[in-house]
Order: sequence, then structure tokens, then C-alpha cells
Amino acid sequence: MDILVVDDARFSAAVVNRTLASAGYTRIRHVDNAFDALGQLNERPADLVVADWLMPEMDGLELTRRIRQSDEAGNRYTYVLLLTAREGVKALQQAFDQGVDDFVSKSTMTEQLVHRVMAADRIIQRHNRVQTDFQRMLSVNRQLKRHALIDPLTGFGNRQDALRCLGDTLRQAEKRGGAACLMLMQLDDFQRLQQERGQKVMQQGVLAFSRRLRQSVRPMDRLCRLDSDCFALITHQPHLSHCAPGGFRRLYDALNHRAYQTAAGFLSLQVSMALSASEGDSGADDMLSQALNELPLSRQEKRIVAATANA
Repeated sequence: MDILVVDDARFSAAVVNRTLASAGYTRIRHVDNAFDALGQLNERPADLVVADWLMPEMDGLELTRRIRQSDEAGNRYTYVLLLTAREGVKALQQAFDQGVDDFVSKSTMTEQLVHRVMAADRIIQRHNRVQTDFQRMLSVNRQLKRHALIDPLTGFGNRQDALRCLGDTLRQAEKRGGAACLMLMQLDDFQRLQQERGQKVMQQGVLAFSRRLRQSVRPMDRLCRLDSDCFALITHQPHLSHCAPGGFRRLYDALNHRAYQTAAGFLSLQVSMALSASEGDSGADDMLSQALNELPLSRQEKRIVAATANA
């Protein structure tokens, strides 16, 4: 495992290096600020970044945000572990909301660090295997196109697959209870941006968007790309009341509040979101049409707009 230690305090960095080296880790690099860390990661990615939370100019949370953007562009994942003197639920929530994977209190660093790193090592190995398998599967999908049901750029289902999957979810809701929920996500001003930035840059932006979208939803949820600028999330919810805009606010914020990294720099994409839901007595085409009709309002009012198909 390749480890990058980011700490402006020499003593703390020395303790980290010595602790990890004593556990058998030999590929350890060290920098004393976040800017140098980003430069190092750009030249040679690391599996694990161990960083101090409080550093001058750029703290550990901002470093984590930058790493996540770079990971999206490079189709990889860097495990981030923060060192901090902060404790309590609020500190945990703040760190995890920014994409931090784990953190260790400095007061117990010598006792906890090795165990946390070993746990990270197991997760990283498993994630890398999944990534390798996924890339292999995506390559096969692009060659075969899965009978024209797969979008070749993102690996998501296409429009035909979305209607098929939504129909299956509606039947599940009708027979077993619950509700089918369709969330449409449209990239605003896509054609204008493509004219200004070029097709290659926009493809990279769409790929970065699709990776963030996949990381933001549940593994059992279905993702589809209906058009060059329109995506769909299809889920089964235990009750119709769960298909409300408030339940997708975190997804809306995740997609809208951070730029997407491309080879030509960061690309700002704004996403409109509209949802439609049914307990099973609506058709897939009807739900899709209702959600599409609500997208202009979402763009205008900068919020998630809902239309219940079986109101």
C-alpha cells in the first residue's frame, strides 16, 4: 500500500512514519502541506492519505474535497484518514460529510493508527478488485452493448433499459407493496457548454458526473442515461411518502455544489431534478413524461420538483 502523510508538524509526522514503519509499511511519503500533497498525488497516486485536519492555507477537509474531485476524473479512489484533536458527533459528521473515510484522535494516535490503517488496507484491496472487475465488465459491455441496453460511455442503462427497469419496479410495487420512484436529472445548458468546451471535455464531465452519481446512491438502485444530458435513478421505496424531494436533498447537493474535474480543468455543471412516484397503477411511459414535464420548473426554481403519477 502506497501511503502519503500530510502534516505540517514535524514531530507528529515523525510519529506517524515511525508507527507505520514498525507495522511493516515501507512505501511511505511525507509532505508538510496540502498543496504539495496534491502535486504528489497528481504525479503518483497514493492508496492512503494520512493528513492533519488543521493545517495552514488548506486544511484536511479542503484537501479531501480536492482529492475526491481528482479521483472522479481518474476513476480511482483514495482512502483519506484525518488526524485531529477534535472529538464528538459534530466533528464526525463534518468530516464524513466532506468525504473523509476515517479519522484518528491525536490523543490516542499511537494506539489506534496501525489498526485503522490495517482496516483501510483491507478496504482498499477490496475496492481495487471491484474497480478492476468493473472496468473489465464495462469494456465487455462497450463491445457487446448488451443488446443495445447499455450506454457505452457511462455503463449505465439507456432509455430502453430505464423503461424496462421502471416497469419491473412498478410491478413489484403493485404485487408486494411500496412505491416505484423515478428521479430524472438533467444537466443544464449541455449543448451550449459542449459548443464552448468541446465534445471531449463534456464527455469527461459526463463521466465524472456519472461516477459521483454512482457513489451517491444505493447499490441496489438502477441508474440510466436517457439522453446526452439526462439521467434517471429508479428505486423501490417501502412507502409512497418516502418518494419526496426531501429524501433526495443530499443527492441534489452532492451533484450541484462541487465542480467536476476534466483534463481541461474544472467544469461547473448544474443539475435539475424532478421525480415521479407510483404505487403500481401507472405506466412507465406516464411516469417518465410527468417527470420530464417538471424539469423546466426545477431549473427555474433551483430545487427538486415532484409529481405523483397516481395522485
